[in-house]
Amino acid sequence: MAQLRQDVDPDEAGLDAKALDRLDQHFAHYVDEGRLPGYLVAVARGGRVAHLTTHGHRDLAAGLPVEADTLWRIYSMTKPVTAVAVLQLVEEGRLSLDDPLDRYLPEFADPQVYESGAGTDVRTRPASGPILIRHLLTHTAGLTFGFYYKHPVDALYREAGLESSVPPGANLAETMKVYARLPLQFDPGTQWNYSVASNVLGRVIEVISAQPLDQYFTERVFRPLGMTDAGFHITDEQAGRLAEMYGETEDAGIAPIPGLPLRGRPRFLSGSGGMVATAQDFHRFMEMLRRGGELDGTRLLSSDTLALMTHNQLPGGAELRTFGAPTHQERANEGLGFGFNVSVVTDPARTLAPQGLGTYGWTGVATTAFWIDPTHDLTVQFMTQVRPKTLKIFPELRRLVHEALVD
Repeated sequence: MAQLRQDVDPDEAGLDAKALDRLDQHFAHYVDEGRLPGYLVAVARGGRVAHLTTHGHRDLAAGLPVEADTLWRIYSMTKPVTAVAVLQLVEEGRLSLDDPLDRYLPEFADPQVYESGAGTDVRTRPASGPILIRHLLTHTAGLTFGFYYKHPVDALYREAGLESSVPPGANLAETMKVYARLPLQFDPGTQWNYSVASNVLGRVIEVISAQPLDQYFTERVFRPLGMTDAGFHITDEQAGRLAEMYGETEDAGIAPIPGLPLRGRPRFLSGSGGMVATAQDFHRFMEMLRRGGELDGTRLLSSDTLALMTHNQLPGGAELRTFGAPTHQERANEGLGFGFNVSVVTDPARTLAPQGLGTYGWTGVATTAFWIDPTHDLTVQFMTQVRPKTLKIFPELRRLVHEALVD
């Protein structure tokens, strides 16, 4: 079993060791205050890990420390993996970005769009066009999440049993039928709204490949990249390395909460947020992205396809701030576009924290994050297991990493 290791001194990689010490001290203070149980942070340049810190505990009650081989629920960091899987099928000619979704999932034919009203009085109209595969990859399909509490369609998702995005006990195929009978928030391609779209893509992958999603990921992504611990569930052997899940309390502390169930293969295979992985696993995935779709002689995607995934795909080069639905905070989206399941920095001067032009990445709901900065040949990942209420880790992390760049 491979573990992530530091393999170059910071100064050799163009990083300031003292600045990286400040980064460690900053987040160690969060642990000391009881706001984080523990964390792992890794910073690499040119593919070489120049800074790797583990601090605190993966399980507070058991007194188990965070270690390099700790397993983390990465939730929405699953989405870029799903995008890679979809793009493999595109390259093989089995799928097109401009294919209508109903070609593969007929239940999505003739979508309806919300017009007015609420509850049983909702009025809809036919959508101006079909949902396309590219709409799902860019979260512009008109789908939503039931937990937003911002729009009447969000409420319809909850009424349909989709508070957690999946009806209790349902599999992917069964869940698609529930999604499809609900109205869209807007016409496909006209706005950005973060949504269940990657679950829909997961089902598209299953239909085209004639494989369960976990099997496809294992055979086409995990095994080729040497992501030896990554998956949708854990074995008995892995169980002791899994980090406990915590939630932020009202007094800015943390307490254990239920996490994504991982014991035994789940019936619902979520392309939106179902994965567990180690830092080594995700470093391998990031390296494939950084190197344009190839790692150690194994190519998952062409460099042109990878460039498409990691560049802003919003119509007319729009920003999330102007193209996003009102569910999302506009200030946090300044200077950002969106590729295929990754955000993309389009104007570094206007982002909340320093980042190079073209930086792309994504986060998970348990306060995990990764990004790849092509301008500085930099990759960063941060792992912990806290569902936040007020905790704002990522702008601080980006600022502290950026301050460590020497060249």
